[in-house]
Amino acid sequence: MHLLGRVIESRRADTFPNLRWQTDAAPFLRCGRLLWCVIGLVLIAGRTPVLAAGGNETSKAPLPVETIVQQLVLHNQQRAEEIGTYVSTRHYHIEYRGFPHGADADLVVDTTCNGPFRQKFQIVSESGSHLLVNHVLIKLLKTEVKAAADHASHDLTPANYNFKLIRSEVKDGRRMYVLQVEPKVRGPLLYRGTIWVDARDYAVAKIEAQPAKSPSFWIRDTTIHHVYEKTGEFWLPELDRSESRIRLGGKAILSIDYTRYRFVRANVGPSDPSTTERTSEVALSAVQ
Repeated sequence: MHLLGRVIESRRADTFPNLRWQTDAAPFLRCGRLLWCVIGLVLIAGRTPVLAAGGNETSKAPLPVETIVQQLVLHNQQRAEEIGTYVSTRHYHIEYRGFPHGADADLVVDTTCNGPFRQKFQIVSESGSHLLVNHVLIKLLKTEVKAAADHASHDLTPANYNFKLIRSEVKDGRRMYVLQVEPKVRGPLLYRGTIWVDARDYAVAKIEAQPAKSPSFWIRDTTIHHVYEKTGEFWLPELDRSESRIRLGGKAILSIDYTRYRFVRANVGPSDPSTTERTSEVALSAVQ
């Protein structure tokens, strides 16, 4: 963890040339460690979406956990090849309440996804604390690109997690397998907690968890809440919410609302120029 007052170097001007560079939160900058706490919270929340499409519900009799996990991985791999190109709008909101003062920020982003691991972002609007926009929300977009490039290290698979079947329950008319997950290593993008797997689609419908590794000594604890909704034949993110309590007092909350999904292509391939010409890609070289 960096020393007091040390903050991340921003390459925002290179990544998003149409956005102006502004820093008018000097008091917040002097509290670098707390800023890093907020950034750590964002890094945990910014993970690759879980994609899953429809299928036929299997027998209502309980299945061995190994079978459930095997089917979850198999279906996700298959549908990662089928998801194709889709677009959506995301609303990022972060609020911090604590020392030296509270701050809020919002970012609205149009997103084009060509399969589950290639994303392009077009910033529509920003408001609130320029510090949080520049050093947290923009950092989150860059982190999503890096996480997608190395998704195998934090995918929900037996290579990264141990699974235990807790129970089976019915939620909104759909049967769910409730699994406890424990990471095999304390990676920064891994988590421990509970997942709900749809028994018909073998799709993750909800996650309630905590980070496997705390992003900072200054964070007392963090809770992660992810909800997915079925859009057409696929389950896609609906809401992400992460909340951290800071040791010195205070709280940081990040939420991401996903709206306006639209499918452009039926399979993975080069993006349709009509949907990508308005986007600015976050290049991998800009986040390394």
